[in-house]
Amino acid sequence: MTYSRILGTGSYLPDHILTNATLAERVETSDDWIVSRTGIRQRHIADDAEKTSDLAVRAAEAALANAGLDKSAVDMIIVATTTPDMVFPSTACIVQEKLGIPGCAAFDVQAVCAGFVYALATANGHIKSGLAKTVLVIGAETLTRIVDWEDRRTCVLFGDGAGAVVLGASDEAGVLHAKLAADGRHQHILNTPAQIVGGKIEGIPYLHMDGPAVFKFAVKALADIAEKTLAEAGVDKSEVDWLVPHQANLRIIESTAKHLGLPMERVVVTLPEQGNTSAASIPLALDAAVQDGRIQRGQTVLLEGIGGGMTWGAVLLRF
Repeated sequence: MTYSRILGTGSYLPDHILTNATLAERVETSDDWIVSRTGIRQRHIADDAEKTSDLAVRAAEAALANAGLDKSAVDMIIVATTTPDMVFPSTACIVQEKLGIPGCAAFDVQAVCAGFVYALATANGHIKSGLAKTVLVIGAETLTRIVDWEDRRTCVLFGDGAGAVVLGASDEAGVLHAKLAADGRHQHILNTPAQIVGGKIEGIPYLHMDGPAVFKFAVKALADIAEKTLAEAGVDKSEVDWLVPHQANLRIIESTAKHLGLPMERVVVTLPEQGNTSAASIPLALDAAVQDGRIQRGQTVLLEGIGGGMTWGAVLLRF
C-alpha cells in the first residue's frame, strides 16, 4: 500500500514587522489590549511589490531544499489561499510558472484558515490513489490587504506569510488520518462578501468577523474534530507528541490543548510573533518546530484549523 509522508518543510515571512505599539499609533488600541485578548504582539506585512505567489514560491523553495529534492520531482502543486494574486488563473498556476516546472497539475484550495489541512488531505488522497507522487502543499496569504485598518476588532489580528510542505509517496505511513468538515449556515460570522461585477467591486471588500460567535464555534468544533480524528485513527490522546493548531487566538489554542490533555509545552505557538496568517499559519508553525528541533522524525503530530465557511479539519500524521 502507498502512503504519503512529509519529506520537507519550509516557510517565508515578509521582512516588515508591525508591532502592537506601532499599530496603536494608527487605531485606538494598545499592546495590553491586544495581548490580553489575542496573545498577538506583532505581525509581518508583505511589501507592496510582494504578491501571494511570491511568498508561496519562497516557502516552496525552502521546503524542497529541506526535503533534498529538485523542483523537477514535483508532479502537483496545491496552494491554499484566501488572497489569490487575481481572480484567475489560480495562484498555484502562477507559482508553477515562477518555479519553472510547467506540466504538473496545479490548483488552489479555498477553505480560509482551514485551507492548509484541506489541501494536505487532498494531496494525501492523490498520492494514495496513485494520481501523484510528490506534491507541493502551500498555505500562503497576504491577508492584511483585505483588512480594514480602521476596524480595531480585526486589524490587530492578521499578518502575511507562507508555509509549505513536500508530501511524497512512501512505504511508511506518514499521514495517518484526515477529517474535514464545513457548515455553510455560519458563513455570516466570518467573511469578505465583496465580488467583482461589471468591472467594479460590489459589496464590502474588507474582512468581517463576529469575534464572540467565531470563538464559541471554534472552541467546540476544534475539540470535536480532534477527538473524532484520533478515535477514527485508533490513536489515544496520550500518544500525540505535538499539537500544531491554526494560530488565531491564544485562548482557543489553550482550550484545544486542555481538551486533549496536552500541556502547552507540547503545543506549537507562533501567534505572538506572526498573528493570524490564515491558511499559512499551520505550515509556518510546523516548519518553525521542525527547524528548531522540537518536532522529530517518528513523532505523532496533530494539525488542525478552522476558518470561514465555516470550515474546519484535522490531519494526524507521523512525522
